[in-house]
Amino acid sequence: MANAFVSTAQRVLRQEAEALQLLSDTLDGGFTQAIDLILATKGRVIVSGMGKSGHVGRKIAATLASTGTPAYFVHPAEASHGDLGMLTPGDVALVLSNSGETAELADIIAYTRRFSIPMIGVASKADSTLIRQSDVALILPPAPEACTIGMAPTTSTTMTIALGDALAVALMEHRQFSTDRYRDYHPGGKLGARLTRVRDIMHTGDEMPLISAGTPMTEALPAMSEKGFGVVGVTDSRGALIGIITDGDLRRKMGTLLKETAQAVMTQSPRTIAPGALAEEALAQMTGQSPKITCLFVVDDDANAPVGILNIHDCLRAGVA
Repeated sequence: MANAFVSTAQRVLRQEAEALQLLSDTLDGGFTQAIDLILATKGRVIVSGMGKSGHVGRKIAATLASTGTPAYFVHPAEASHGDLGMLTPGDVALVLSNSGETAELADIIAYTRRFSIPMIGVASKADSTLIRQSDVALILPPAPEACTIGMAPTTSTTMTIALGDALAVALMEHRQFSTDRYRDYHPGGKLGARLTRVRDIMHTGDEMPLISAGTPMTEALPAMSEKGFGVVGVTDSRGALIGIITDGDLRRKMGTLLKETAQAVMTQSPRTIAPGALAEEALAQMTGQSPKITCLFVVDDDANAPVGILNIHDCLRAGVA
């Protein structure tokens, strides 16, 4: 029986994969027209659909909104009871219906026609009411549903959701949507943590443990301790970071430590990171290389001047792990 289940799953996945390839092969100028229409709108993309198309529509609206294209889902039944007011002449409607004849969409289609709101229709029948009324038509290619009775929305919803992803990504690339903007829309959870920049969590100013190259070790030791990082950075006369003193350096010079200067004890050319780097990259530098370290100085790219310091615990507190 278990093999029969796997066999069914593989058949469904193959069938839907073939449908996606067919969709890719049959995309035409309508897709470009849809992108141009969305880019030209000064309002939002109002997505609507009934039943399974509605569930897909919610996902498409959420994907668009989170990737730089303002979008909102309007339920067609609620639209008939006042939510049509959510559509304005500055918007563009993206209406989904596999058959193109979904009765509940009648009012929203009529409203877009009455108030000259551009409409992109997505359906599988080119002669359907939805497609005939649309300003731009996106036709799903003929592909059977994956269920054995050929009626449950499976292949059709997969194609529709993939088409929505294609629209969102094409719009993202055209707008050169950056990771910084993506983080603005996704500040919470693991995704937000992964996009945290070093500059967002580093310690700056007087919090940095820094001494000059000629500082006697009798003064360097207190500087290591008082900032709480267990390290101290060593700078030259120009303020550039030239070395770092760690516990390991102290042990290696134990015999003559208090007679030395910071420059004689330090490790030269320490690992550093730029303030604009992702915190994930900083964590990788600290833990992915040998020897493992717990602190990184953050330096200005041009002058190599220290502008901050980052401890591994700062990354962990930010949820970067």
